[in-house]
Amino acid sequence: MCGQHINYGNRLWCRVDGCQLVHWEMMRRHWLLVGACGWVLLLLMVASRFINYNLRVPDDYGGKAESRTWTELSINTVKPQRPILHPNNMSQSNVGVFSTVPSDWHSVEERRLDLLASVCRNSSLRNVTHTSVNKFVLDRIFVCDKHKILFCQTPKVGNTQWKKVLIVLNGKYSKVEDIPEDMVHDHEKNGLPRLSSLKENEIRERLDNYFKFFIVRDPFERIISAFKDKFVKNPRFEPWYKHDIAPAIIRKYRKIHRDPDDSSSHKAPGLRFEDFVRYLGDIPGQKRLNRQFGQHVIHWITYVELCAPCDITYNVVGHHETLDRDAPYILKAAGIEHLVSYPTIPPGITRYNRTKVENYFSEISKRDIGRLYERFQGDFRLFGYPRPDFLLD
Repeated sequence: MCGQHINYGNRLWCRVDGCQLVHWEMMRRHWLLVGACGWVLLLLMVASRFINYNLRVPDDYGGKAESRTWTELSINTVKPQRPILHPNNMSQSNVGVFSTVPSDWHSVEERRLDLLASVCRNSSLRNVTHTSVNKFVLDRIFVCDKHKILFCQTPKVGNTQWKKVLIVLNGKYSKVEDIPEDMVHDHEKNGLPRLSSLKENEIRERLDNYFKFFIVRDPFERIISAFKDKFVKNPRFEPWYKHDIAPAIIRKYRKIHRDPDDSSSHKAPGLRFEDFVRYLGDIPGQKRLNRQFGQHVIHWITYVELCAPCDITYNVVGHHETLDRDAPYILKAAGIEHLVSYPTIPPGITRYNRTKVENYFSEISKRDIGRLYERFQGDFRLFGYPRPDFLLD
């Protein structure tokens, strides 16, 4: 047979004495292909570990969605920076938080109110803890006369869902799931009267006798949420934040002005977080700009300015970080737990995220962070949030 020609698929001809070489060449290519496929499979398996962390969770627990990246969820590995001195600080610990919560949640709420009253009495902090109960504050308080409830709105802490609860209690809808998202914030249609719309004697009667509550959140994390929601994503399409407020802050607080269309700039055009922090930390300058910005500032000014917690006696101060416990407690304390339920809270969405805070403040100077803390010191102290030493020291 030596010397006979053999056909391999009409593509390759060889003599018998050369067929062994052809066979080895084909086997080599086969194993190279198998090896390449193996590497591709390995890379896909590694990549899937990160892709799986790219979850879609609802912002404010309903309506629009917010993407949470793996860096945001890695906070599970972070331990508290100081001993837990107050029940509020239990929310700062993301390891074993459920095991540290007292079985009697009423005691937690009482200790929060005791701390609030103690800080309010501290005369050295009066300038950052007290404000007058003016029309601006009364505009933030929604009224449910049917069940004698007052709710003070503190944006960026899950207020949309509490508005839905009040809308149901006022009888406009039978359950929170039926309420259209675009109607919740339409104050001409949602049926939620503000305390400021009443006469002075009616206001005083409600402040003295109604059940009053509001919700707070770590002040720096709330600032980040406000920046993302209004100047980065702007899901409700509110153009005045980008076209009016952002340019005014940039003109006053950006250290180096660049043409937004300049391709040499490595940072995205528009308001940057560092601009926003400088604006918030400049108390005299901020007050001047805030008069220009009007009601839009409610998303980032202090809880003190929004709800006057040292000048109005509230029954409950809930914490965003422990909302899964605070929400049912508030419903029961207000006597409405049999009438309405708080919307389901996705697991982990209210947890304090130190990694995110560190990432946002990583390029902010210590001086600017210090000024920002001074601006929000009242909120930190009144509600038991620890000083962010990992940013300041």
